[in-house]
Amino acid sequence: MTTSLTESVAALQITPLKSEFGAHIHNIDLKNADDATLATVVEAFRLHGAILLRNQSMEPDDLMRFISAFGEPELHTQKNYCLPGYPHIFKLSNMLDENGKPLGAHNDGVGWHTDYSYKKEPVMCTMLYAVTVPDEGGETLLADQVAAYEDLPEAKKAQLDPLKIHHSYVHFIENREFNSYQISDEIRDANPDVIHPMIRVHPADGRKALWISTGTVKHIIGMEDDQAMKLVDELVEYVTQPKYVYSHKWQQGDVLMWDNRCTLHTGSLYDDKKYNRMAHRLWVKGEAPISVGD
Repeated sequence: MTTSLTESVAALQITPLKSEFGAHIHNIDLKNADDATLATVVEAFRLHGAILLRNQSMEPDDLMRFISAFGEPELHTQKNYCLPGYPHIFKLSNMLDENGKPLGAHNDGVGWHTDYSYKKEPVMCTMLYAVTVPDEGGETLLADQVAAYEDLPEAKKAQLDPLKIHHSYVHFIENREFNSYQISDEIRDANPDVIHPMIRVHPADGRKALWISTGTVKHIIGMEDDQAMKLVDELVEYVTQPKYVYSHKWQQGDVLMWDNRCTLHTGSLYDDKKYNRMAHRLWVKGEAPISVGD
């Protein structure tokens, strides 16, 4: 980061989302921000792992301009809930159209995970833009995996550093609690199983994160299945302790982004018979995860 950009980030009005994690960036209108301002927001994101900007009014083209400042936008595995004309914008909603058909994916993202963990190159970051929010419930929770890793005893780090996790999209779909559906041969062929490190090294500065997940995790290489899943459950319980978790209560116009290389996240349920929700999700392409020692 250049000196001028460092100074620009320092000049931002920022309050932390939670102790030493995340940044709530105040008084920036993303729709009308110039390129230099967007570059400063990108750098703030890279420093803090997650950012929040409230009171935004974003049209689809504004969302695409903003997400493109972070890198190349990523497409979605499921295409049927993308915004017409905008294949990079995915709708999350319980709302129905005039014919009673869903407008978006409902309860998508419930369960601790990192996006696209079943891909060879998982997405770098996720952005959600709140269009309609429930009055209660429906929070998004972010877990700081760098802090969780740093707090481990050295012996535990040595045990976990070399472990590799078998991730599977097919396993995820066949065992998910919400929105089960048949997988087409095309989607199955486009999403073969992958192996990723349990401890992921951030390419920007080398910090290590405990990159555990749920849903897509099928196996840990070199371990019996019951032993592997017991370890996964223990680690997920550990990394999602309240001291590592930021719970975001949504307001209309919120833009929340997080770095999938060093966080886990989950949605939470709400009364979907009483309240409506609509959010737009966008992703940025990432790289193959880096293992400890690579």
